[in-house]
This record gives sequence, C-alpha cells and structure tokens, in this order.
Amino acid sequence: MKEKRGKPRSLRNALAQGSGFELGLRTLFPFLGVLVALVISAVVLLILRVNPLTAYGAMFRGAFGSSSGWYQSLVKATPLLLVGLGICIAFKASVINIGGEGQIIMGALAGTVVAFSMPEAPGIILVPVCMAAGFLAGAFWGFIPGYLKARYKVNEILSTIMMNHIALQFMNFLLSGPLMDPEARSAGTFLAQTARLPENSWLSRIVPQTLMHSGVYVALLMAIVVYVFLWRTTIGFEIRAVGLNPQASLYSAINVRVNQALSMTLAGGLAGLAGIIEILGVHRRILEGFTGGFGFTGIVAALLGSLHPLGLIPASILFGGLLVGANTMQRAVQVPSALIQAILGLVVLFVSGSTLGIQQIIKKRRIGLTAALKDDHA
Repeated sequence: MKEKRGKPRSLRNALAQGSGFELGLRTLFPFLGVLVALVISAVVLLILRVNPLTAYGAMFRGAFGSSSGWYQSLVKATPLLLVGLGICIAFKASVINIGGEGQIIMGALAGTVVAFSMPEAPGIILVPVCMAAGFLAGAFWGFIPGYLKARYKVNEILSTIMMNHIALQFMNFLLSGPLMDPEARSAGTFLAQTARLPENSWLSRIVPQTLMHSGVYVALLMAIVVYVFLWRTTIGFEIRAVGLNPQASLYSAINVRVNQALSMTLAGGLAGLAGIIEILGVHRRILEGFTGGFGFTGIVAALLGSLHPLGLIPASILFGGLLVGANTMQRAVQVPSALIQAILGLVVLFVSGSTLGIQQIIKKRRIGLTAALKDDHA
C-alpha cells in the first residue's frame, strides 16, 4: 500500500517539475532569442565600422535613459500590449491571429466615426463609447476569419492576411473621400487623413508636454482582465483546453469550433481597442501609417512574454523600448534606416524561432512523461 501511495505523489512531483521546467523555457528562450539577434546585429555594425557598444548604449539611453525615453517606450508599449493580449487568447485556442493590422484599422475607423457623430457629448461618455465601438469593430473583423476557420476549416493565417488588405484599402478609400480632412481638401493638399477629432474625445495626457496618455492604464487593466478570464473563468478554461488537446476537449463536451471563433473574436476586439486608443491618445486623427506595424510586432511581444497576459507587460515595455531606442541609435551613430529594420527583423526571427524550439522540447518531454506514467501503471 505504501508503494502505491508513493507513485501518485511522485507523479504529482513530476508534473509540478515539468510545469516549472516549461515555464522556465517559455521565459528564458525568447530573451535568448533577443540576445542572439543583438549579437548578430553587432557583427553587422562592426562591418559598417560602427562600435556596437556605442550603438547599443545609444539605444538603451534613448529608451530607458531618461524620463522622456520611458514615456515614449510606454506609449509604444500600449498598443503592443493590447494586440499581444489578443494574440495570447488566440494562441491558447491553437489559432493564429495575423490580422492585427486590419483589426487596428477597423477599430480606429469605428471609434473615429462615433467621435465625429457625437461632437457635443461629454468626454466621460464619448471616450468609453468610442472605445466600445473600436472593440466591437475589431471583434467583428476577427470574427470573420474565426468563423471561417471554425465552420469551413479555412486557414486563419491566409484569411487574416487578406482581411488586413481589405481593411487597409477600405481605410484608403475613406481617407481619400468621405473622411478626408475638409481643410486639406479646401487647401488643395488632399492629405490622406481625417480632420482632428473633437477635444472631448481625446485621452488625457498623464504627463504634460509628452505623449504619455491615460490609455496606458486601460492596457494594464485589460492585461489583468485577460489573465482572470483565461485562468479564473469556465470559458477561459475551455479555450485553454481546446488549445492543449482539441480531441480530448470534444470528448469532454467542449465546443471546439465555438471556442476557436470566440478566441479570434476577442483577439480582434483587443486589437480594435488598441487602434482607437492609439488615435484618441497619440494622433487624435486617422492618418496613413498610424498602425506602425503594431499588429505584427504585437505577435513578437506576445511570444516574448511567453503568451502570458502578465508576462506580456514587461515584454511590451521592452519591445516598445527597442522601437524607441532604435530610432535614437540611428540618429546617434548615423546608420541606415534599413539596418534598424533589419535589427528589429532579426529580433522577430529569433524570438519566433525560439518559440518553435520550445514547442519541440516540451513535446518530447511530455512524450517521455506519458511513457513514464504508463510504466507506473504497469
């Protein structure tokens, strides 16, 4: 009897150690990916006869060496955090959301239309309504590929990429016609941008004379909400179960299709919220290129944060700092802008590659654990 009681205890210990091992891998590997990318970039800098220490020192100082750098990094981190939270939800259900760019655009457009349609509404009402409109528009844009995936097994990578192009062309149409700035039209400049939004729809600036806005608080709050949703609710449990084992979920009476569509819808909603917050807090009008590639960069931030809502907070700040610091480095050491894009691209490549490596290691470890479990029962 004592031997039989010992086996479950050893099994629980093995499972606990395995869980800790996996968490360690998911935390360590992405940061190693960033380090390897920076080392390779240092070699390129040496070829260009630029001191890597000087370049990286300028990057660090630009991002975190002053209060201004911190503020800029946090502003950049805000949309990354919101998009990344949606990526976390989607990945937990084993679906991949590449449609962040389109969802950001649709969220920004919906919130902007609401702001223009309610110019006299008090800010305490108008701002939440604009955010709700942005969330719903992004959610709708995410629901379409989610439904196609669940109902017809359409590859969500292809469908979300196509949805990005549709959203971009729709925005270009509106900016060159119905939503074009009337002042730009009358002046004959025909700039592809909207008029400035009503002041009562602007997000307040936390620090005067900076771009640091109150949307940062919204993003942090949403990180907590998503954590509670995924780990403290029945729906969140079902989404995670679907991602871990769809077949076992079916046998447990969990609707795999509904949860996959729901995860894409929520991911789209969070990206749409990121879009309208970026407009209300930073630009205060829609203009070409306002997305800044956040829809794609948010994926890397999510991977860097080990696909955990709370881990995504420091990961977003770090990646936001990389975006800010890279621009500072370019000005400080006079390197081509293409090199900055290459460095960021290397970070994306190695962080993504580290995630694939983690999955292979965890898969082999789980197979070994399953075999050990069978031996215990034999």
